Amino acid sequence: MTRTFAQLGVPEKIVKALDRRGITQPFEIQAATIADALEGRDVCGRAPTGSGKTIAFGIPLVVKVGRAEPRRPRALVLAPTRELAEQITTEMRTFAGPVRIHAVYGGVGYGPQYNALRQGVDILVACPGRLEDLITQKALKLDDVDLVVIDEADRMADMGFMPSVRRLLDQTAEDRQTMMYSATLDGDVAKLTRDYQTDAVRHEVGEETPDITSASHVFWKVNRANRNDIIAEAVNAVWPAIVFCRTRHGSDRLAKHLESVGIKAGAIHGGRSQNQRMRALAEFSKGKMQALVASDVAARGIHVDNVASVVHFDPPDDHKTYVHRSGRTARAGQGGVVLSLVLPEQARDAQRMMRQVGIDAPFITPDAVALRELSPAPLYKAAPSPKPAEPIVDDRSELEPWDDRIGGRPNSSDKPHSSPQSDSRPSGPRPSGPRPSGPRPSGPRRNLEGGSRSYGSKNRSPSFGRKRDSVGASGSESDRTEQRERPAFDPSKRSVSDPAKRPFKSGGPSYGARPGQGVRPFQGARPGQAKRQGNDSREDTAAASRPRTSADSREGARSGTKPWESRKANQVGRSSAPQRKDFSDRPFASGPPTRKIRRTTSRTKSAK
Repeated sequence: MTRTFAQLGVPEKIVKALDRRGITQPFEIQAATIADALEGRDVCGRAPTGSGKTIAFGIPLVVKVGRAEPRRPRALVLAPTRELAEQITTEMRTFAGPVRIHAVYGGVGYGPQYNALRQGVDILVACPGRLEDLITQKALKLDDVDLVVIDEADRMADMGFMPSVRRLLDQTAEDRQTMMYSATLDGDVAKLTRDYQTDAVRHEVGEETPDITSASHVFWKVNRANRNDIIAEAVNAVWPAIVFCRTRHGSDRLAKHLESVGIKAGAIHGGRSQNQRMRALAEFSKGKMQALVASDVAARGIHVDNVASVVHFDPPDDHKTYVHRSGRTARAGQGGVVLSLVLPEQARDAQRMMRQVGIDAPFITPDAVALRELSPAPLYKAAPSPKPAEPIVDDRSELEPWDDRIGGRPNSSDKPHSSPQSDSRPSGPRPSGPRPSGPRPSGPRRNLEGGSRSYGSKNRSPSFGRKRDSVGASGSESDRTEQRERPAFDPSKRSVSDPAKRPFKSGGPSYGARPGQGVRPFQGARPGQAKRQGNDSREDTAAASRPRTSADSREGARSGTKPWESRKANQVGRSSAPQRKDFSDRPFASGPPTRKIRRTTSRTKSAK
C-alpha cells in the first residue's frame, strides 16, 4: 500500500503546497528516502533521471534547515550544471514557504549573488566551480552548513568535479547530514560514499536503465556528407527532439543548418550565457521550438516533459553517456525514440556500446516514415515555422524622377537659375559620337536633362559624371548652346544650405575657385594686407623672379602661408597667390634686430 506525504511525516503546509500542484502521491524514490532523511540519517539513493529526486531531498531540507546568518548558509545542494541548479531552486521554492533559497552558478554576473549572500541564504544551490570562486573571494563560508545534498553524483564524477566536491565537503561542519542521489552508485560515487557518509541508508529504486529500455532504439547508417540533411528529416518526422553533439561549435553549426531548412531550432551548451540557455530551454518547453541542440555538458541539466525523440548526432563517449542522453525521453511510462547516426568508421564502437547497455538493434538505412510510426504522436499539431523574411519591394517606380529618397537630384524647377526639367528619365539607347570640345561654360554646372546641380549638394544622381556626346539626352544642340551662353548668375542669390553657395564674408583673391563658383577669399591673408581681385601679371612675374630672402620667410609666417606654397604659386603665376611686399628699401632688411635677454639665475642673484 502506497503511503501519502502526510504518513511519511511531511508537515501539513508542504502537503497542501504539493496538493495545489496536483502532487498527491509520492513517487517510489520519495516514499523510500523521505522518512529516513527526516530522521537525520545519511541517505544514498539510486534512481533514474526524472524519478522525482528533487522533492525527495527538498522536503527534508525545507523542514530541517535553520535560519542562516549573512554569508553563512545552513544547507548546501551541489549540482553539475546550471540548468539543473536552476530547476532545483525553482522546484523547491514552490513548497519552501519562508525558507530563503538561492542558486549560484557561472555564466551570470556576481552582483545578484553577492546581494543574496549578504542578506542571508538558508539553502544554497550551487555548481562547484562558481561556489569555489565565491569562497575564494570571501563572499561566504561553509562552516555552518550541516545539511549537504549531492545530486547527480555520477555525472559530477564524469565531468571531473570530484576534487572540487571533496574540497567543499571538507569545509562544512563535521556533524553534517549528507544525502547523495545518483543514477549509478559505482566507481567514484562509491568512494565518495565511503569517505563522507556515516552509516548511510542505501535505497535503490527501479531498474538501472529504465528510461532507455522503454524507448525504441534506432541506428541509421549515414555518411558524413549527408548527415545534416538526414537529421533534418528525422527531426521533422518526430519532434520535440533533443539533438546531442559533442562540441559547442558543432551544436551551433547544426542549429544554424536546421534553421536554414525551415526547422525551428536552438543551441544550448557551456559557451552560451545563462540567459541564452534559459531562453532556449523555455521556448523548447513551451513547444515554440522543434529541436534543441545540446552538448554533453548540458545532458543532465535538461528536464523537459513529453520529449518525443533523442538524436545522437555525434556518438557518445561511453555507454554511461548514452544512458544519460537517452534518459531525456520515454519518461514516466511514456514512449519515445532514441535515434543514433552511425558513420562507417563508428560501427564497431556502436556495437560494443550496445552490448554494454543491453540493446540489440540492427543498422538500417534512414527511413523517416518508419521513424514516425515508432514514435508517439507529436505533442503539438503544427510545427512552429521560423519568421519569414520580409520581401524587398523596389518602390522606385512610385517615386518622382530624381527623388531625394533614391539618391537622385531634387526637382530644381523652383530655383531662379534653373529651367524646368523633364517629368521622366531619359530612355533609349545611349548616344554615341565625339565628346564636345571647346571652353568650359561658365555659371552653374548643369546636367544634360535640363536640371541644375550645385557643387556642394549631397543629392547626387547615379548617372552623374557619365560621358555623353554633344547632343543631350533630353534636348537638341540649340538647347545646349543656349545653356552654354547663359550668363553667370549673381552669387548673392545662392542658397545658404550649400557651403559652396554661402555669401562671402569678405572679398579676396580667388584661390582655386571652380568655374562659376564665384570668388572666394584667401584665408591665409595677413591682417591689413590688401585683398586684390585683379590679376597683375607684371607683379607676379617680378615676385617670382626676385631672390627669396629671410624677410620673405618671416613675412610668410605672419600671413599664415607656408613658404613653399607661396613660392609654388608665384612660379605658376596664379592670381590666387598672396602678394608679398618688398622691404628691401627699409632699414633692417633682413629683419628686426634680435634683442638679447639676460636670464637671471639663482647664482647671479647670490652674486649680487
